[in-house]
Amino acid sequence: MDKNYRTRFGEIDIIVQKDQQIRFVEVKTRIGTDKGMPYEAVNFYKIKHMQRASQYYLLQKKLKNYKLSLDVISVVLKQDLIVEKIDFYENITS
Repeated sequence: MDKNYRTRFGEIDIIVQKDQQIRFVEVKTRIGTDKGMPYEAVNFYKIKHMQRASQYYLLQKKLKNYKLSLDVISVVLKQDLIVEKIDFYENITS
């Protein structure tokens, strides 16, 4: 549906729809894990921004009666930028 959707409430990296479900996905990438895992950067405040941006998206596109999911894709790269690990976290608000 959309990618890099920006509003004054925040940004959503990927928005996809399948059947009657819309997923709002945040992608976090880190080189190594010295500063923690990428998904750890999705804190309370980021989740609130995602919720507000997703609500605005639904209003703007006039979408109703969809199941919603806020998801995170966590990508860890090696120093040579080769993918080391990818994790998917589904419906992070429940």
